[in-house]
Amino acid sequence: EVQLVESGGGSVQPGGSLRLSCAASGFTFDATTMGWLRQAPGKGLEWVSSITYSRAIAYADSVKGQFTISRDNAKNTVFLQMNSLKPEDTAVYHCATIRRNWWHPTIPNDFGYWGQGTQVTVSS
Repeated sequence: EVQLVESGGGSVQPGGSLRLSCAASGFTFDATTMGWLRQAPGKGLEWVSSITYSRAIAYADSVKGQFTISRDNAKNTVFLQMNSLKPEDTAVYHCATIRRNWWHPTIPNDFGYWGQGTQVTVSS
């Protein structure tokens, strides 16, 4: 059974940082492209970032230079370091497997399995 379990969300003031983690199981993690998506209140899903099994990386323009994706294949975990957070970064963040077009995947067709998500709230 495939499982993706996100953690690390919470409430933070503008300018703060959070590090999200996603623990994966039930598939060959080190051969799978992983990614993060988010859904802000009242808005649709937005792709955030991708990392391939060989660690090629892509970011949405909205987070480039602000977020950093990484992975630890030994621990079957993918991370999202989020710095200089803004109120508009408030969203539920999901990790997911990516099946194709990793550099700019289309939602939902290019994605495979999803986690339940972790809430990030940026507010003063």
